[in-house]
Amino acid sequence: MGTAARSRRVIVRRTARGLLIYLALTVMAWCALVPVLWALSGSLKKQGEVTGSALLPTEPQWSNYRSVFEFVPFGRMFLNTVLYAGCVTAGQVFFCSLAGYAFARLPFKGRDVVFLAYLGTLMVPLTVTVIPQFILMRTFGWVDSPLSMIVPGLFGSAFGTYLMRQFFLTLPAELEEAAILDGCTVWQTFWRVLLPHTKPAVLVLAVLTWVTVWNDFLWPLIMLQRTSIATLNLGLVWMQGQYTAHWPVFMAASLLMLAPMLVVYAFANKAFVRGIATAGLAGR
Repeated sequence: MGTAARSRRVIVRRTARGLLIYLALTVMAWCALVPVLWALSGSLKKQGEVTGSALLPTEPQWSNYRSVFEFVPFGRMFLNTVLYAGCVTAGQVFFCSLAGYAFARLPFKGRDVVFLAYLGTLMVPLTVTVIPQFILMRTFGWVDSPLSMIVPGLFGSAFGTYLMRQFFLTLPAELEEAAILDGCTVWQTFWRVLLPHTKPAVLVLAVLTWVTVWNDFLWPLIMLQRTSIATLNLGLVWMQGQYTAHWPVFMAASLLMLAPMLVVYAFANKAFVRGIATAGLAGR
C-alpha cells in the first residue's frame, strides 16, 4: 500500500506540474496572439467601429486591404524592404561566418583581445553611433540612397560573429585535421567542411537579421526621404495624417507587413529542426 500511495502521489504531482506548465504557456500564447487578433478584427471594421466595444465587425470591410495600396505604394515599399533585408542578411551570414571561423579556428597574435574588444561594442547604444554613421553616409553621398540601407549592416556584427564563433568551437577538431590531411586549403576547410555543419547557427543568424532589418524604423527614417526607396515601416508612418488617421486601413497594412514574417517563421522553424537533426553537433 505504501508503494502504491507513493506512486499515486508522484502521478498527481507530475500531472499538476504539467497542467501548470500548459496553463502558463496558454496564457503566454494568448498575450502574444490577442494584439494580432485585435488588429485583424480592427482591419475589417469601419472607421467609427474601431473605438467601439464590439469585438467583431458588424460587416467585414475587406476593402480596407485594397485601400492600403491606395494610400501608399505598398508593393514598391514591400520590394524595397525585401531587397534591403535580403542583402543585409546575406552579408551578415557570410562575413559573420568568416569572422567566427577566424576567431574560433585560426591562431594569430592578439586574437582573444581583438575578439573581446569587438564583443565590447555590443554595449555601445545605437543612439551613440547614429550621428557618426549619418556623417559617413553624407560624406559618401549615400543619403536618400539604397546604399545607406545596405552597406552599414552588410559586413557583419558583433552578435553574429559571437554566435558563429561559439558554434565553430563546438565542432570537433578531427574534421579540420582530416581536411588538412586531404590537402584542403584554409578556405576549402571553412567552406566545404566546417560551414555545412553550422546550418542551425546560420539559420538563427539569418532569421534574426532578417527580422531586425524588416522591423527597423529609426535608420530608414533618418536616411530615406523618397517614397520610391522607402521601407514598409516608413509607409505605415506616412499613412497617418497630421490630424487624423484611418485606423482600419492602418491595421490592415500592419497585418500585411506581418504576413511575410509569419511565412519566414514557418519556414525557419522546419529548417531549424531539420538542420539540428542533420548536423547533430550543436549540443557539444
